[in-house]
Amino acid sequence: MKKADIDPFFAALAANNPNPTSELEYVNPYTLLAAVVLSAQATDVGVNKATKSLFKAVDNPAAMLALGENRLRDHIKTIGLFNSKAKNVIALSEMLIANHDGAVPRDREALEKLPGVGRKTANVVLNVAFGEPTIAVDTHIFRVGNRTGLATGKTPLEVEQKLLKRVPEKWKLHAHHWLILHGRYVCKARKPDCAACVVRQYCGYKAKTV
Repeated sequence: MKKADIDPFFAALAANNPNPTSELEYVNPYTLLAAVVLSAQATDVGVNKATKSLFKAVDNPAAMLALGENRLRDHIKTIGLFNSKAKNVIALSEMLIANHDGAVPRDREALEKLPGVGRKTANVVLNVAFGEPTIAVDTHIFRVGNRTGLATGKTPLEVEQKLLKRVPEKWKLHAHHWLILHGRYVCKARKPDCAACVVRQYCGYKAKTV
């Protein structure tokens, strides 16, 4: 994608969806963190179903520890890898109490030290909970970056670093959500819906379906 096309590319996504938000349901930074950890290799829809009753009862690390790993497993057993995810959520809750007075840190290094939290999860929490202009590269953003030519790379980190360089500052706060939603609903893996795409004129994909 040409540099000159990047600003109108995001302007078109913004016009189509002025206030994009995470599709994960949460009530505060702690429940967001837990939801993102649970969402690894799972759909947001599946996570939301599992956490609907959980987050009504549990919205802080102390309450999660009081619930305990066994009962947490019962809440999330419909999600893939629920055993290891339950362990991680309990362990990160213990660490938040021990090291951060029960609060979710607004710091990448501190977040990445928590069990089950990698760079992508830290980026989501920093962006959604704290309004930091981070870009979390998941499979959708990785695909959109490479397919459109906006940010090509062989690894999620490479794509993220290119996005941070190429996305204009005024679009960075919401870039993560515009790209993930575009990849999830329009620029899909097997059958991209190019006919419905608001940015197709800027896209470098050679096999467009229109």
